[in-house]
Amino acid sequence: MRSKLALRLVVVSASVVVLTAFAGTSTTAASELPLMTRVLRLVDGSRSIRLPNGRKIARPVTIYVRYPASGSGPWPLIVFGHGYAATPGIYAHLLRTWALAGYVVAAPLFPLGNAHAPGGPDESDIVNQPRDMSFAISQLLAASRARTNALHGLVDSSRVAVAGQSDGGETAFAAAYDAPYRDPRIDAAVILSGAQLPGVGFKFPHHGAPLLAVQGTADTTNPPSYTYAFYNAAPRPKFLLALRGAGHLPPYTTGQPQLGVVERVTTAFLDRYLKHGSLDQIEAAADAPGVATLTKAP
Repeated sequence: MRSKLALRLVVVSASVVVLTAFAGTSTTAASELPLMTRVLRLVDGSRSIRLPNGRKIARPVTIYVRYPASGSGPWPLIVFGHGYAATPGIYAHLLRTWALAGYVVAAPLFPLGNAHAPGGPDESDIVNQPRDMSFAISQLLAASRARTNALHGLVDSSRVAVAGQSDGGETAFAAAYDAPYRDPRIDAAVILSGAQLPGVGFKFPHHGAPLLAVQGTADTTNPPSYTYAFYNAAPRPKFLLALRGAGHLPPYTTGQPQLGVVERVTTAFLDRYLKHGSLDQIEAAADAPGVATLTKAP
């Protein structure tokens, strides 16, 4: 959710990143195919949060990771940002779809923006979330390089995308394009009913990452004008998937047939720019008369 809040940025002097052990490993399934999941309970010692009692602690960033249980890596990495007062869990079907398509999908839990944040969600912390996404990228790449890590060899450092919905879309947008936050490792961005960060001056880089914007035409939380504004300003290559009559959250969680279209088009876009997919595959995935329309400038 986008709001006119007074934004605050919490920064402390750089210090060592503290990394805890994996919380566990499990196997799940979607469409009858196996999928591996892991939970990384991490702490970014270079930044802090303030608890309701006033005490400062190092910034915790728990990351939920999904990847194919069969086949061999390395796979491209997608880092996904959840919306305000939500958790990554509500997007499970979409995240599983990407993982089963041959991606490592990492979804950080934003420490103050999630549904269970201490003292309740604090939307003003959104300005710190792009660094959480960059932190997640760094930790996944480091884990893949470490021979003793369970994720060794699974992530291709040359193929990285960010994605997000609502405030998570604003977060992903900032990480991909906003000068104060831009992470040059990002090769593609998928923005689902997102926007530019409020109160942050912005200009697209000349050679920005390819963009796929998805927007429900009946969204009253982040209205279409937000998406159209940044899409129109973006350089090529860019794509806009408009979901006719769709609202803010259901197209990315449980709402059919929109969710199926979103899964197909986002996967085809990611395949095009992180693998060896084609533009024709994106167009074919978006062929849903009465449900969605695709605007493109490849």
